[in-house]
Amino acid sequence: MQPYGVNQLRKMFLEFFESKGHLAMKSFSLVPHNDKSLLLINSGMAPLKPYFTGQEIPPRRRVTTCQKCIRTGDIENVGKTARHGTFFEMLGNFSFGDYFKNEAIEWSWEFLTEVVGLDPDRLYPSIYEEDEEAFEIWNKKMGIPAERIFRFGKADNFWEHGSGPCGPCSEIYYDRGEKYGCGSPDCTVGCECDRYMEIWNNVFTQFDNDGHGHYSELEQKNIDTGMGLERLASVVQDVDSIFDVDTLKALRDHICRLADTEYGKDAQADISIRVITDHTRSVTFMISDGIMPSNEGRGYVLRRLLRRACRHGRLLGIEGSFIPELAQTVIEGSKDGYPELEEKKDFILKVIAKEEDQFNKTIDQGLGILAEMTAKMEAEQTTTLSGTDAFKLYDTYGFPIDLTKEILEEKGMQVDEEGFHASMEVQRKTARAARGETNYMGADVTVYESIDPSITSTFVGYENLAWKSPITVLTSDTEIVEALSDGQRGTVFAEETPFYATSGGQEADTGIIRTAEGEFKVEDTVKLLGGKIGHVGVVIKGMIKTGDQAELCVDAEKRALSARNHSATHLLQKALRTVLGTHVEQAGSSVNEDRLRFDFSHFSAMTAEELQKVEEIVNEQIVAGLPVKVENMPIEEARKTGAQALFGEKYGDVVRVVNMGDYSIEFCGGTHVKNTNEIMAFKILSESGVAAGVRRIEALTSKGLIRYYDNLEKKLNEAAKVLKATPDNLAEKIAHLTAENKALHSEVESLKSKLAQDAMGDVMDQVQEIKGVKLLAAEVDGVDMNGLRDLGDQLKEKLGEGVVVLASGNDGKVSLMVTATDAAMKQGAHAGNLVKAIAGLVGGGGGGRPNMAQAGGKNPAGIQEALKKAAEALEGQLS
Repeated sequence: MQPYGVNQLRKMFLEFFESKGHLAMKSFSLVPHNDKSLLLINSGMAPLKPYFTGQEIPPRRRVTTCQKCIRTGDIENVGKTARHGTFFEMLGNFSFGDYFKNEAIEWSWEFLTEVVGLDPDRLYPSIYEEDEEAFEIWNKKMGIPAERIFRFGKADNFWEHGSGPCGPCSEIYYDRGEKYGCGSPDCTVGCECDRYMEIWNNVFTQFDNDGHGHYSELEQKNIDTGMGLERLASVVQDVDSIFDVDTLKALRDHICRLADTEYGKDAQADISIRVITDHTRSVTFMISDGIMPSNEGRGYVLRRLLRRACRHGRLLGIEGSFIPELAQTVIEGSKDGYPELEEKKDFILKVIAKEEDQFNKTIDQGLGILAEMTAKMEAEQTTTLSGTDAFKLYDTYGFPIDLTKEILEEKGMQVDEEGFHASMEVQRKTARAARGETNYMGADVTVYESIDPSITSTFVGYENLAWKSPITVLTSDTEIVEALSDGQRGTVFAEETPFYATSGGQEADTGIIRTAEGEFKVEDTVKLLGGKIGHVGVVIKGMIKTGDQAELCVDAEKRALSARNHSATHLLQKALRTVLGTHVEQAGSSVNEDRLRFDFSHFSAMTAEELQKVEEIVNEQIVAGLPVKVENMPIEEARKTGAQALFGEKYGDVVRVVNMGDYSIEFCGGTHVKNTNEIMAFKILSESGVAAGVRRIEALTSKGLIRYYDNLEKKLNEAAKVLKATPDNLAEKIAHLTAENKALHSEVESLKSKLAQDAMGDVMDQVQEIKGVKLLAAEVDGVDMNGLRDLGDQLKEKLGEGVVVLASGNDGKVSLMVTATDAAMKQGAHAGNLVKAIAGLVGGGGGGRPNMAQAGGKNPAGIQEALKKAAEALEGQLS
């Protein structure tokens, strides 16, 4: 058996199943497409679920993939053993109603023994205990003796998740030899030790579970197989764990060089090495699929992994930023199977560097604060960190709760997670209240799940804004109904519709649906799984019923304005790539009839010059009157044209390509102008940051821009009227008034200074001495707090050494100021305590530092008493 590398094994597997009539599909993104049940793709089957459920038609009935996956269920255990990891590649071959058990078993055995060259005598199949069909295939067809075929129960060899499709499975185990065993004479397949490793799992999806323990045969039986690539490599290369296979070892060795250590010499160091190895792979692949660090969802997972790796780098003695360097090793080792890693290399490294640098700024301070917290806990003999303190570490120093937990566990302590989440929820409620969130259209979207899956909608709106079609389904907010009457809210479905549903950043069409008996106002249009398009809104006249022939009319002006803004985003993206560089990728967009918003990858705020250049380029292309051509073509052909694809988006075999002359070419399913001159003009309103490495431009075109300038002109006229100027000389008038205001301010300050100087001369004769310390306690008229501070500094300088207490009454309010010199403080004088002692007499309060303090009050009548009290209070302070 040759010790094939990871990249070789991946290629061998895909080519083998291609030879068996399978379509080798590129790995799907780690970001699930239209699957809210998953945060991240965690298995080879996960992105193929729509094919298994019949929601989508597979490109071929036989498919093979090597799918990148991330599992986050036990992040805290990663590193503690060599078994755990978050990132892995899953090899799989799949059949959608085509071949079944015979071929699946035969091909798995053929690949392992004949292609890879594993010793058949070291391979052991397992089956579900009641699956006689699988036993017969292994025993009779493949020639495996009965005693080498292991039968296990439902817990081990039957795949099901509640109700729905399910079935038995057959696994293949490899005997790695006694050196990996537990030493027990009973050690065999199924033992918890590392000797017998499961390397292949054939799942035979043949039953439907009704949720009550009743199983019926599926009409279409499927095959879902899985084999961990790294696990297979560890067997083929005869190494101890996945951390020793060629690609991971290269990364592991790089970490050891940075830390000046050797793997296998120190158990604690090995934990950190494994953590960094695994997490660096995960964050590199996640960012390549467009996931950005954040405090929610998959972005939080990314941040958590990266920051955990940072901390373990510190434990190894690695200083400064180091993960970008390691990410380059990941990219170099995996780019053969995932060319997007090389294509996105600069982007990946910049995102990692920025996030790591951001955490490095707070990690030492945060670790110091946590050390203080744990020291206090030890002193108080408690082992639980409060939720409030844990939230402070998260909110102020960027410590994910899991990182705090991990550090505490190392000390035998724990965190009050319930209290942490309570603090988090308080913050979220505050944020939600500030945003004024509301429920989407007031509807319970689960009602759509009850619609017959065979009912679909065809979009005919690229060329038509009005269309006649029968109504197929009506729903209220909670259930499917036969009719909706005047004033009732609901959703209308038709066989064909010209209404564009929200998609690709373009907001939905609105308009009217008319029948012989009623009218329905469409307020939103939604795209649902299974090819359905729903028109959400309210009946404004009469009644509409299922089966009615309807005329569906799109708001033509809104559509035209949205199309102009959408086409402008294409021109904008190309202009940004021209001015800033090809690392710019679309990270999101929002297009409606009023304006456009475009999010893109970039690592710093754009300069005024860059913004001006982008705006000029877009307007040049608008004026050029570029023809806009739309065509559908096979995806591979489209890629060859250089068409820009949306980062991380999933596309079918045939894609819609939008060309704007020879300037811009993109994959896009939205609506567009026929010629760029329809856009009329383009104006950038703002450029801002929305997340790490993501910038946002908001802009206007056509009528939106006209409205903007009309409103701007109106405001200019109003301002000119207030300032008694004309719009033309408004800037000159403002400059004149600003200069005049500045001169008046200087004059006022000069008068204040003169008043203070006059006051100073009047009060110096009020100096007294208390225990050898000079005290000047005096009232000055008409001086504000700033003036008191200035006067206090001057009096202190004139006094030489001592304490100055000044009070001033203005408009029923009192200002108190106390200042003390170094010599006075050495004898016990404390300005902060002194002002506290006298502030109550003027109806106020205050405090400050030993050398300077201030207070406010509302009782000018108490000033003289307060000044007398100052002498008594100072006497009490002096030693």
